[in-house]
Amino acid sequence: MYNREIIDSLVEFVFARNGIADKAALAAQVQREFNLVNDRSVFYGKWFAIRFCKAARASFSNTVLSLSTLHKYDGIPFFVCLVTPTGNYMMLANTTFLRKISHSSQALRRDNIKGSFNGSDIMHSFEGIVNASENFEFLFNSHENYTFEENLERLVEATNNISPTGRKFIPTESQIDCIRNSVDRAISFLKSDAYTVLDNDLYERVKAVESEIAIAAFIDNVNLRGRIIEYLITSEENLKDCLIHCLHNKTPLPEIFTADKLGDYKRVFEDYLTETDIKTKILFLSSNPKGYNIDKLLTFLSKEKSVYLIYVVAINENKRISTRLCSMYHRQLLSGTRIIKHWAGRNSRGVTQYDGRSLEEIVLDFDESIDVAAAQDFLTKCLRA
Repeated sequence: MYNREIIDSLVEFVFARNGIADKAALAAQVQREFNLVNDRSVFYGKWFAIRFCKAARASFSNTVLSLSTLHKYDGIPFFVCLVTPTGNYMMLANTTFLRKISHSSQALRRDNIKGSFNGSDIMHSFEGIVNASENFEFLFNSHENYTFEENLERLVEATNNISPTGRKFIPTESQIDCIRNSVDRAISFLKSDAYTVLDNDLYERVKAVESEIAIAAFIDNVNLRGRIIEYLITSEENLKDCLIHCLHNKTPLPEIFTADKLGDYKRVFEDYLTETDIKTKILFLSSNPKGYNIDKLLTFLSKEKSVYLIYVVAINENKRISTRLCSMYHRQLLSGTRIIKHWAGRNSRGVTQYDGRSLEEIVLDFDESIDVAAAQDFLTKCLRA
């Protein structure tokens, strides 16, 4: 979770000491001011961890930290503070923002976390967003969408030049036509009785577990929180009952595995094949949720009758739940959908990410319009990715 007030105070404190030119002195001052624990080269607290480095200028290639140590702090904002003679610089260095592992990484594998990263391995920008203080909140919210294991797989491939798994979907001409027609199919579905049936089905599922959803909304781990709410809404009774018991009794939650699928809830109608992805939005927390894998989306949309939908479940500070079933092509959602190339390997078109503010708008002030031209332009971008 990103604590805006604390991080803003940290940034202000560090930059107010530009020119201190003494890494140890700055580290000691930050430690006292924010009551941090010193773990060898890392200083950490509840809301962030920080590593201080020294260099002659803003770009540096010194070894920063081992990947195994970073693993311990990857769930909170992890900063590298570079102390130079003229000023101090800060960057986020969580695993999402590492290009590769440079030092002693020959043995790095998914089951063997080895090696360290250098200053030159930290990305200076992420999908066009500069890795600087004014963007820290957006960047960390993006990082929260991915587990350490997902980042580890990417770093193993980038570091050791291992061929990535998976296969890029190459549609035929007829499949491209079907993908293009998915915009009209979505519009047709939204006007049909099938939309009302699906919307009511999901609403009743949410209503049956609304008190448990309200409890789960306060789980700090973004990925775990989303998975639990998804399971509460869609899973079979045995797992659902177990989750309900654990949430109410504050006992350890069962291990939850998420199938690597496009949607969370599939329902077949006579004229439509629907996949619905459930997205949770905590209205009092900033977030930019992960969207869909573009190759999987295109594969699904290449099927006759296919309709892809998003079900937004929003919870406010009073634990009141609001929902909205919408198409991926609705204006508000589409305008808030970004293609993330960072996760595109040689065999992938990448993934998407939603602007959290768009999800808020969808449940609080819904615009039912679909811009067909904008939807087709977006499909063109996906197909060319």
